[in-house]
Amino acid sequence: MRTLADLPASSTATAADGTGSAVIRVLSYNIRSMRDDEGALARVIRACAPDLVLIQEAPRFFRWRKAAVRLARAAELVYVTGGGTTAGPLILSSLRAQVERTEDILLPRTPGLHQRGFATAVVRIGGARLGVLSCHLSLASAERHHQAGLLLDRMRNFAELGVPHAVAGGDLNDRPGGRSFRRLAGALQDGWATKPWGGEYTSTPGDPHQRIDGLFTTAGVEVLGCGVPVGLPGVFDTDLRAATDHLPVLAALRVPAAPPAARAATAAPDAPFQS
Repeated sequence: MRTLADLPASSTATAADGTGSAVIRVLSYNIRSMRDDEGALARVIRACAPDLVLIQEAPRFFRWRKAAVRLARAAELVYVTGGGTTAGPLILSSLRAQVERTEDILLPRTPGLHQRGFATAVVRIGGARLGVLSCHLSLASAERHHQAGLLLDRMRNFAELGVPHAVAGGDLNDRPGGRSFRRLAGALQDGWATKPWGGEYTSTPGDPHQRIDGLFTTAGVEVLGCGVPVGLPGVFDTDLRAATDHLPVLAALRVPAAPPAARAATAAPDAPFQS
């Protein structure tokens, strides 16, 4: 199996095939409320050179916004949405991404269990538009399975908004054989299963033995490679172990270009976050 060292670089891949498609690097990472080594965390994220980062367990209580901005600056990214408003899931992006819309969603809560939510956005990168969702599913099996269904509903909602291509990532608290994981993989492309690259297991950094984190895409998105960025230049085992209690998942995705009408609409001068 090839390592992630030769994973396509997003900055050189836009429209390389002449169709206007874009290669987008997406990273999913549970950061345990930044309670560990923030320097190591930022170094891992920077070395992955992501266009989009789907965070779980972002700080969500006292001064959580300052913590989110601090992480974004250290990782050379910008804050997009989520955090305290979603009970943990958060989205960061590079300046390459133009943010069209965001929506923070709190999910129905089971008494006695933690509040859960989704951080969602629609972004434009190059000629492509992409729906983005960060999630952290429940530890309880029944609630987790219900939340997986709600996640699929949100992915369908992107299509209803005229965004047919989307990516979801997060801490699923379930393994590939579990019914919630299978529910997602039955409707979406499981990045690792589609094009494995790098390492498979995401928990724990000191003893990787299970895959409970993942990235999933809608049909039409080409997965060029997906896995734990073991062996990626600049990603060191010491940093992976010090940064948090999960390993990150990195994917390179080729996203087809948006239809010309959609590209023209999103290029309007008053589009938010236009560079």
